[in-house]
Amino acid sequence: MPTARAKRSTSPASVPDTPPSATAARRKPRAGTGPTPREAILSRYLPRILTAKVYDVARETELETARNLSARLGNQVLLKREDNQPVFSFKLRGAYNKMAHLSAEELARGVICASAGNHAQGVALGAQRLGCRALIVMPRTTPQVKVDAVRALKGEVVLEGDSYSDAYETAVQIAQRDHLTFVHPFDDPLVIAGQGTIAMEILRQHQGPIDAVFVAIGGGGLISGVAAYLKAVRPEIRVIGVQTTDSDAMMRSVQAGKRVRLNDVGLFADGTAVKQVGEETFRIARELVDEFMVVDTDAVCAAIKDVFQDTRSIIEPSGGLSVAAVKQYVERTGCTGKTFVAITCGANMNFDRLRFVAERAEMGEEREALFAVTIPEERGSFRRFCELLGPRSVTEFNYRISDERVAHIFVGVGMSRRGESVEIADTFRQHGFDAIDLSHDDLAKEHLRHMVGGHSPLTENERLFRFVFPERPGALMRFLSSLHPSWNISLFHYRNQGADYGRILVGIQVPRSDRASFRRFLNTLDYPWVEESDNPVYRLFLR
Repeated sequence: MPTARAKRSTSPASVPDTPPSATAARRKPRAGTGPTPREAILSRYLPRILTAKVYDVARETELETARNLSARLGNQVLLKREDNQPVFSFKLRGAYNKMAHLSAEELARGVICASAGNHAQGVALGAQRLGCRALIVMPRTTPQVKVDAVRALKGEVVLEGDSYSDAYETAVQIAQRDHLTFVHPFDDPLVIAGQGTIAMEILRQHQGPIDAVFVAIGGGGLISGVAAYLKAVRPEIRVIGVQTTDSDAMMRSVQAGKRVRLNDVGLFADGTAVKQVGEETFRIARELVDEFMVVDTDAVCAAIKDVFQDTRSIIEPSGGLSVAAVKQYVERTGCTGKTFVAITCGANMNFDRLRFVAERAEMGEEREALFAVTIPEERGSFRRFCELLGPRSVTEFNYRISDERVAHIFVGVGMSRRGESVEIADTFRQHGFDAIDLSHDDLAKEHLRHMVGGHSPLTENERLFRFVFPERPGALMRFLSSLHPSWNISLFHYRNQGADYGRILVGIQVPRSDRASFRRFLNTLDYPWVEESDNPVYRLFLR
């Protein structure tokens, strides 16, 4: 996947064993010259981070070893669990630090912010603690769990626009009209300093070598604070910023040498869906961040699953960016024995999204491959194809009779290693079945897998049944081997939902003369079944 390297100034020498006051950030400029932009940033932000007021509302979160992921990658992966904050996100650090520095008069008038949800909760909690009014402008696309959380903290919610940038414009107008103090989610030195306390905790919690810290980027406040502290105290640690492929404003800005505004942003990782990064955060990130990476939706879903397997916690998509990037970085570089920190920055996700995450996680890990396979429309070819799959796990099977000569099957197959889909497709072709690998086809993954089927003119003597199968190898072949050779399968739909039992819809063409033997077949079958031949949905959409 593409990466971008930041424009760099000359790094000061690493002084890992000296206190922060003796680091490069506190060094005096060379005689006759002013400080470099890098030195100016470090000297400005280090004292602000060290004196940040965050612990009235925030807690020092755990730095946990992701044992399963570390073993799989051959590197130590440490998770900085900002998803365990009281509002399930790091955002309360910067928000409260800003608000704690306001005057009594400013607090009396109240505060306002624009946020996709996590910053909003931080502002609402801070306002509750400080006893002031908080008006929160949120995009209409914000997950309901975040809207409800803000209201539970007594924040006043206004829903406006489809992205953070839309909500921001509305919030600025209201702030000017009502004389409220605007608490920026990222482009404010006090907010940046508050987020920088995360890096301070990381170095306190792990005093051994750290090769890189991976940080999600939305507007840039988190990575600016983290980079400012790390490069002042431990400049040898690489800081790697991570964005999604459809919300990469910071990476594009660094590449262009100026702030770039995106026309649209992806909304899956809503916490980092920002059309334009801040002026201050861009200035800091361009100077201090070592590398920028982008990850796609499937990789983020796989990362959410990885964190769950190690911690039994579910993080939000933006919280999975850093973990996805660690995996991608290790695969790209082939490194081993390194120590990486991934900041899991939030856990505010709608429960309804878990279905999508679970489905796409297998694609992100390349544990599932999707194929379009063409087989002859003749009795026995369906069984031959299933026999060819052998012991492999079938994750999805969609087929509808539509042609007298050939049948088109949409099938998902479990994989044991990356790159196996090419071998599977070759095996299909070697046995006379044309196959197209759809594993990286977004149209197939997002839509076609749910649309295969429909009306067919070739449904004479077709009967429709729902069967419940135990989810174990061989169950499908046992069913197929029980069918009489003169019975034709005309429809088949199956999707592995992760349960102990799978539910399969099957259309079977049974000649009138075979109805008695077909009834005996059903009565001797060990699987529960329900006939749906008279179901009106079947007649409307499939017959």
